[in-house]
Amino acid sequence: MEYAALYMFLAVFVLLLLGYPVALTLAGTSLIAALVGVVVGHFDLIFLNALPNRLFGIMTNQTLMAVPLFVLMGVILERSKIAEDLLDAMTRAFGHAPGGLGLAVCMVGMLMAASTGIVGATVVTMGLMSLPTMLRAGYSPQLATGTICATGTLGQIIPPSIALVLLGDVIASAYQQSQLSLGIFNPRSISVGDLFAGAIIPGLILVLLYSVLMFLIAITRPALAPAANLPKVPFDQLLKSALPPLVLIILVLGSILFGAATPTEAAGIGAMGACLMAMTRKTLNRQGLAEGLTSTVETTSMVFFILIGASLFSLVFRGYGGDEMVAGLFEQMPGGVAGALAIVMLTIFLLGFILDFIEITFVVVPIVGPILMAMGVDPVWLGVMIAVNLQTSFLTPPFGFSLFYLRGVAPESVATRDIYLGVIPFILIQLGMLGLLVWQPRLATWLPEQLYQ
Repeated sequence: MEYAALYMFLAVFVLLLLGYPVALTLAGTSLIAALVGVVVGHFDLIFLNALPNRLFGIMTNQTLMAVPLFVLMGVILERSKIAEDLLDAMTRAFGHAPGGLGLAVCMVGMLMAASTGIVGATVVTMGLMSLPTMLRAGYSPQLATGTICATGTLGQIIPPSIALVLLGDVIASAYQQSQLSLGIFNPRSISVGDLFAGAIIPGLILVLLYSVLMFLIAITRPALAPAANLPKVPFDQLLKSALPPLVLIILVLGSILFGAATPTEAAGIGAMGACLMAMTRKTLNRQGLAEGLTSTVETTSMVFFILIGASLFSLVFRGYGGDEMVAGLFEQMPGGVAGALAIVMLTIFLLGFILDFIEITFVVVPIVGPILMAMGVDPVWLGVMIAVNLQTSFLTPPFGFSLFYLRGVAPESVATRDIYLGVIPFILIQLGMLGLLVWQPRLATWLPEQLYQ
C-alpha cells in the first residue's frame, strides 16, 4: 500500500483518457481509494474530516470570486462584437503592409487573451474572424493557422486572465504550505497580483517575438504574408474600436498591480466596464446578454466543480502519504533542485496534452508546488514557468488543445498538416522563452519586487 497514492494518480489518468468527466473522476477515484484503504486498514478517515473546511474555504475565497467576473468580462467583449470590431479595424489599419494582417492578429489576440484567458474561446473566435481574411489575402495556410494558434494560447501568460487567477491562488496556498513545512509559522504570503506582475514581461516578450517573426517572414518571403487589399480605416474609427477595450484592460490590470484594487474588485470593474461598452455600442441585445450570463455560470460551475474534486483528491492523496513519497523522490533525484524541476516541467508538459489548465492547476500544482518551493524555488518564477510551459504544451502537435480547436473551425481547404507545421516556429519561440526564464529568472521576479517591495 505504500504506492497507493501513485496508483490513485494512474487511475485518474486512465479514466480521463477513457473520457470520464474530470470532476467526477477526481472525486470518485478518491472516495473509492479511501474506502478500500479503510477496509484494509491503511487509511484513516480523519483526513476526510477536513473536507467541509476545504469546501467552506473555497466558498469564501475572495480571490476565486474574480473567476466569474473575469469570465463575464470576456464573454461580453466577445458576444457584443467589440473584439470583432477591434480585429476588423486593426486588420484594415495594418493589412496594407506585408505581414500586417499577421501583426494585427498578434495584437488583437494579446488583448483577447488578457480579457478571457481561455484558450478554446480565443482560438475559436480568432479562427472564425481572422483566418478567412488571411487566406483570402493570400497568406500561407501554415503561417495563418500557426499565428492564430499561438496567439490563442497567450491567455496562459498575459494578465489579467482566468488562468493566472487560478494559478496564482494555488501557488499562494502552496507557498504558505511550503514555509510551514520548513518550520516558518509566520509565512510570507504572495498574491495573484505578484503573479500578474511576474507574467507581464515574459508575456510582452512573447508577443514581441511573434511580431518579429511575422516581420522577418514578410521581408524574406513576402509571398507567404502579402499585403491585403482592404479598405482603409479612418483614424477616428480605429480609435473608437481599439481605445475602449485597451483602456479597460489597462485599468483592470493597473488597479491590481498598483494596489488600488484586489483582483476580485478589479474583475468587477472589468465586467461592469465591458457591459457599459456593450450598452454604449448597442451591440448586445437581451438574448445575447442572457446567453453570456448562461455561459458564465456554466464555465464558473465547471471550474468550482473541478476544484471540489481536486480538493478531495488532495486529501486522500496526502492520507496515503503521497506528498511524502513525492518529496522523497525529488530528494533522491539526480541534479537536485534542477533535476526535480525538469521532471515536474516535463510531466506538466505531457499532461497538457490531455488535461486543461484548470485540472493541472488544481491537481498537479498543489502536489509538487510546496515541495519545489521548500527546496528554494521562487514561487512567482515557478508560476510563470508553469504558465509558459502549459502554453507550449497546448501548442505542440499532435495533441495540443489549440490545434484541435482551430481544426474544428478551419475550412476543409486547410489541411491538418498545415496547422501542425505552422505552429513549429512559435513552439521554438516558446521553448526559447522557457530557456530565457531559466537563464534569467529576474525576467519574472524583477517587476513584482519593484512594485511590492
